[in-house]
Amino acid sequence: MLEVDHLSSGYGRLVALHEVSISVPQGALVTVLGANGAGKTTLLKTISGLIPCRQGFIRLEGLEIRARPPHEITRLGVSHVPEGRRIFPECTVLENLRLGAYTVKDHAVYEERLDAVCTLFPRLRERLRQQAGTLSGGEQQMLALGRALMLKPRILLLDEPSLGLAPLVVEMLFDRIVEINADGTTILLIEQNVHLALEIASYAYVLRSGRVVAEGTPPQLAEARSLEDLYLSGTPVRPS
Repeated sequence: MLEVDHLSSGYGRLVALHEVSISVPQGALVTVLGANGAGKTTLLKTISGLIPCRQGFIRLEGLEIRARPPHEITRLGVSHVPEGRRIFPECTVLENLRLGAYTVKDHAVYEERLDAVCTLFPRLRERLRQQAGTLSGGEQQMLALGRALMLKPRILLLDEPSLGLAPLVVEMLFDRIVEINADGTTILLIEQNVHLALEIASYAYVLRSGRVVAEGTPPQLAEARSLEDLYLSGTPVRPS
């Protein structure tokens, strides 16, 4: 599905990612872990075209997308839910969702997707006419995720969806993420809650200082060494 091969990128003269390679198979839920500043958000931004790729390749179902602008990458089926949600606070919930479906020309298809999102998140249906900026943090995260789903993406890029949310809201949100994946949407997840991410992921990568230092299934990483060691030590770990 998604192949990132020896990817390097950054900001100005700063190189934030150094020859990073990851693979996200069709239908999988893969997580990328790492401390703050490890390059996790940069990875998602580079995949979605918000930051230029300096070296390497990004392929979606075999199609090279590294040189394409963000709107083309979105049209190809890549939905990015950024850290901090980035909803449009002055617009209504419905207007935000409609913006997520800007590529949809068939009204019946739009209505079908809107109903699916509101079924997944009933709270959004109750607040369709409400200004998005007046929603709670959890509701805003539901809206950001729902807006991304309006595209009916091939792959969903999630950046820290639990950030700043109460534990009960996080539990509900992750139940929905598992449900979205079970329905066939491929997911690449960045998440600060390491243990929760490893509970739902089929495969994980650990980034440190812009490099992949460990990868494997959650049990393989647990057997290799403690997560604290993976974050701080200098020796790469890969499954045998």
